[in-house]
Order: sequence, then C-alpha cells, then structure tokens
Amino acid sequence: MRRASIVVALWFGSAVAAAHAADARSTVPTPDFSGIWAHLTFPDVEPPLNGAGPVRNLSRVSPEVARTLAPYNGAGSSSNDVSNLSELVGDFTNPILKPEAAEVVKQHGEISKKGIPYPTPSNQCWPGGVPFVFWNIGMQMLQAKDEVTILYSNDHEVRRVRMNGRHPAKVTPSWFGDSVGRYEGDTLIIDTVGIKVGPFAMVDMYGTPHTEALHVVERYRLLDYDAANESEDRGERENFRLQVSDTGFAQNPNYKGPGLLLEFTVEDPGVFTAPWSARITYRRPLGQWPPEMACADSRIDYVGRAIKLPEAHKPDF
Repeated sequence: MRRASIVVALWFGSAVAAAHAADARSTVPTPDFSGIWAHLTFPDVEPPLNGAGPVRNLSRVSPEVARTLAPYNGAGSSSNDVSNLSELVGDFTNPILKPEAAEVVKQHGEISKKGIPYPTPSNQCWPGGVPFVFWNIGMQMLQAKDEVTILYSNDHEVRRVRMNGRHPAKVTPSWFGDSVGRYEGDTLIIDTVGIKVGPFAMVDMYGTPHTEALHVVERYRLLDYDAANESEDRGERENFRLQVSDTGFAQNPNYKGPGLLLEFTVEDPGVFTAPWSARITYRRPLGQWPPEMACADSRIDYVGRAIKLPEAHKPDF
C-alpha cells in the first residue's frame, strides 16, 4: 500500500510540474517580427556557423570591381573577393550535391560564363518556391494568432503559414508548399513540405534542382544590434553589402535596433547527400515598402528568349 502511495505521489508531482511548465510556455510573449525587413548582402546566403553549407559562387571579384557590376549604387566594405553578380557559377564540387545535381549546377555555370543569363524562376516570371524566394531583398511578416503571412518585395510573392497545425497525410504540391509554424520561446519555426517542381525549379541562384521531397525548416529570431552586425559581417565575406538609393531598401545608418536572423535547413534525398544549412541577416531599411516590382508582362525574357509562362488548362471556378 505504501509503495502504491509513493507511485501516486510521484505521478501527481510529475503532472503538476508538467502543468506549471505548460503555463510558463503559455505566458512567454510572442516575439514581434512585424514590419519591413531587408537583407543587404547579395546574391548568396550566409554559410552556417558549422556543418554542411550551400552552393557558393566560384566566380569571385574584388569589392572594387563588384561596385561597378552591381545593379545598385555601390557595394559594401568587405576586403575579400566576393560573389560576382554578373557571373553565377555554382560550385558543382560541393559534397552536398549528388552527381546528377552537380551536373545540373555545372551546366548552369557554363552558360553563365558565356555571358548569358540562364532561366530562373525570377527572370521567367514563375513562382520561386522555398528557399529560392529568400533571394528577395525585401520581406514583410504579418503575424496573427492562427496564421503568419510573409510578403516578398518582387512579383507579389506571398506565403501563408498555418500556426500550430500539422501537414496533411497527403500533401498536394504547390508553389510555396504546405507550411506549418510554431513558436518556441523567442523563435518562430516554419516547416515546409510539398513544394511543387516547376520547369525552372531551383533552390538557389545557381540552378541547384530539387524534387517534391524537398523539406525546408526555417528559424527566425531577433538579434541585438551588435550581434546583427557581427552576423551581417560574416555574410560580407561571401557577398558585399548593398548601398542603394531606392528608398525602399537603402541601408538605414541611424538604426540601432535589433536585426532578424533566419537560419534554415534544406533536405532533399533526391538531390543532396545530406541536409545543409544557411543563414540570412535582415535589417530595418530606410523608407517604405517599395513600389511595384513585378515581372514584365511579356512572352520574351530579358535576353530575347521565349518565356514558358504558366498556363491554365481548365477554369479555376
């Protein structure tokens, strides 16, 4: 009898402790990520602090040369050779790539070295998907109780994240996939599966392909001013910091508030030998949300190629 009483007491104590822990979690304030953010290093994402990282650009230039190539009014302060905006040659020897994927990246690089932009979702007016959509410099997050909406500055791309939900047993692939989110302390975690494979499907600017098995996990959290500077400086070792005149995305020299760190992990056993991770550091830019930034309404792209525009083969309604 005494042993049974001890077991009941232990169970009751555990239940009370679990209830207190749940109450503590429920009282943690939801972090506020609302408003306009911009990542001012481009075109690559930042490598992870450790472990496997993304495909990087083999074509490098000095920061001085980068300033003349950038489609903006200058470039940042890195003293290292940085990614060449005018020649995107993905590192097809990156060990995360399976042989077939490495060959696709190599072929894209060979096209770029000829001075010809190869087709991407952005220059062919197709939805970018995740994580390709992260190349957008501008982002705005709208947080509600049951949904987080993420707006991107180019081409009216929008993502909707269901909070505290689950993926359906059978996901119907869509351009931005099925995204479910949750808060863990000061971090917003978004889990995305079911990303549709379009004719120009790629996860980065180097043509790295993906399959419908693509799985992306994002983690967003605020960084204090000094930590955000340090994180952004790491990004400048690969890129350069944009100094743009567009009032939507100009760097704000007077802003001393927090930055927003996105750490994301990509997994696709059909393309990659192992999961890999990357980072993006967002800051508050000057100005307001930029004016219309949409793909040109044309059947011809920037270098005269026919665009394979999306077609509807049956009415939506």
